[in-house]
Parts: sequence; C-alpha cells; structure tokens
Amino acid sequence: MTMVHGWLMAPFLVQGGAMLWDEFWFHRRRGLGRWERLGHPLDTLTVLVCYAIVLWVPYSPTALAWYAGCAVFSMLFVTKDEFVHARACSAGEHWLHALLFLLHPVTLAAAALIWMDMPRGAGAWRDVLVGTFVIVTAFGCYQLLYWNLWKGRKACLPE
Repeated sequence: MTMVHGWLMAPFLVQGGAMLWDEFWFHRRRGLGRWERLGHPLDTLTVLVCYAIVLWVPYSPTALAWYAGCAVFSMLFVTKDEFVHARACSAGEHWLHALLFLLHPVTLAAAALIWMDMPRGAGAWRDVLVGTFVIVTAFGCYQLLYWNLWKGRKACLPE
C-alpha cells in the first residue's frame, strides 16, 4: 500500500466511525421501529453487494458498469428511511445521517479506485477490501440479530 493512495482509507474509517456513533448513540437511545429493524440490514446488504464485486469480479469496463449500477442503487436505497427518520430522529441524528449520505458515494468510489488499481498493488489493498467486507458483514449480522431477535420488541418503537 503506497502512501500516495493511503488517503483512500479515510472514507472507510470516517464512515465506520459515523455508523458506530449512529448505532450506539442514537439507535440505542431511541429504539427502532419495524421499518428500520428490517431496512438497516438491507442497506448494509446493498453495500456488501458492491464490495463483493470489487473483491471477486476481475476489473473490466463491463464489471465497472455493473458496479456503478449497484453503487447507484445502494446510494438511493439507503435514503428510503428518511420518511421514518423525519418523525423519529433528533436534529443531531439528522445531521449524522446527512454526513453518512455524503460519505456513502465517496466510500463506494474509493472501493472502485482500489479495485481498478489492484493488479499493481493487490496485496495490501486487497486486505483492506477483505477487512472492510468482513467488518460490514459482521455489522449487518449484528443489525439483523440484535434488533430483530435479541432485543426484539423490548427496545423498539411501537409499530
């Protein structure tokens, strides 16, 4: 991994920190309704599809077009909760969501740039993408299990 491209890690780190802040500060304080309990893991799945492409599909112009389509779908899909958030969230949570919406395309673009450069610097950059995929997968499993099974309706908003 070269220092020239080291800046590409920044969006992953900032987005990860913001996601943890959203989850463990805001969501735990207010609880989640059914729409968010199901929707948030689906948001994570749309990101995982993008990361899966950069990990397991060799880069080509055709693959890049598929990646771009999945990335655009993911960027639009994550906005679906805003109708619920409009009545459920504090101003601070709205601000954090705005930051996450800004970071989403930046992070997906960073993953694409790493993918496009992997033949030359595959080792360390592939490790970054694999690590990101594993962490995001674990977070998606947490979202699904914590909010839908472990906490269930106890910690959630009324329907």
